[in-house]
Amino acid sequence: MARERQRVAVGSSRDFAAGEMHLIELGGREIGVIRLHSGELRAVMNRCPHKGAPICRGIVGGAWDSSGPGEIVFDNSRDVLVCPWHGFEFDLGTGRETFWKRPASLRMYPVEESEGEVFVTI
Repeated sequence: MARERQRVAVGSSRDFAAGEMHLIELGGREIGVIRLHSGELRAVMNRCPHKGAPICRGIVGGAWDSSGPGEIVFDNSRDVLVCPWHGFEFDLGTGRETFWKRPASLRMYPVEESEGEVFVTI
């Protein structure tokens, strides 16, 4: 039997400054909510799919990309969350691991702002 989805208020919009991870407890899960530098909000389970480490203690920044040998470019338009334990990088737009392209991905939750409040749906 499928569980009913629940939309939960997690704070005021002004409490979520760009680049700051906020940990909240919802439905027995620890979830990190962050406002990206673009202004968008993301919500992820605080668990690295690689080894279960608390990934929200990692850093958020741009991604290193390469279109071929000898070329490496820093892409500040893509936000990634880097696991502080193993260095795995996850795209905060998709939740997918970026380097090895393994099937591992972050558990992401819908997050939205409405009338000055931030809501996460679990």
